[in-house]
Amino acid sequence: MPLTLSRPDLQRTENFIAGEWLRTVSGRTLDVTDPATGALVAQVPDSDAADARAATGAAHAAFPAWRAVPAKQRAQILKRWNDLVMAHQEDLGRLISREQGKPLAEGRGEVAYAASYIEWFAEEATRANGEIIPAPVTGRRMLALREPVGVVAAITPWNFPAAMIARKIAPALAAGCTVVCKPAEDTPLTSLALVKLAQEAGVPPGVLNIVTASREATPEVGGAWLDRTRVRKISFTRSTPVGQHLARRSADTLKKLSLELGGNAPFIVFDDADIDAAVEGLMAAKFRNGGQTCVCPNR
Repeated sequence: MPLTLSRPDLQRTENFIAGEWLRTVSGRTLDVTDPATGALVAQVPDSDAADARAATGAAHAAFPAWRAVPAKQRAQILKRWNDLVMAHQEDLGRLISREQGKPLAEGRGEVAYAASYIEWFAEEATRANGEIIPAPVTGRRMLALREPVGVVAAITPWNFPAAMIARKIAPALAAGCTVVCKPAEDTPLTSLALVKLAQEAGVPPGVLNIVTASREATPEVGGAWLDRTRVRKISFTRSTPVGQHLARRSADTLKKLSLELGGNAPFIVFDDADIDAAVEGLMAAKFRNGGQTCVCPNR
């Protein structure tokens, strides 16, 4: 059954680099399938190092102008993005349900969850305040200013394809950074749709770039970002072994890292607990999203 959207143009099947929707340099594609049926939903680019370098170049070129945009103006763009995401909650929820497998109600809920990150960081954009530090000697004044770090590479997991990409992109844009991102190979369509809405909200060309890639091609894409000194920060949510690899590789170029890796989630019930409430909470936590959450109880 085809995926029905009120706005079919939200289902993008190209990379977004320097404000343009592009196929891969190599012409390779990646199948996106419905996890419930195995049916083909769409084909997206299977990017390689050339595509990753193109995205980095676009983000690097856009950085000086974006960092100079007043914080209030960046906040206004993010607020428009938030409004567009919520205006298209149903379509985005359907995309999530189809490519990720969530029930539609959970898909809609995730869209609201994703928008909450965008709204939060839209407000925080205007609060990147510095500090005046007491000087150790007379006649001196010490100031600490917060500056955008530069190009940020964001790599996201499949279990929350809208929330995790919003959680990484929104703070980077709010701070004045530019972004290159690669969504999970299983769930690229939701991320591409969010980037489409960010474009409509007024994010300038090159400020936000996205490339899709298969599991086999991901090390090539990631390697291109790790090797480039132009990428100054990596934000990654997935497995601990890959996070360790990124930490080792980032040392050569002294990249900053934000890593959310594999967790360990005991469910603790104290003697004075309301057992019925504890069981209800446990069942919700264990089976939400089919048990595929970062805080799913495992013992």
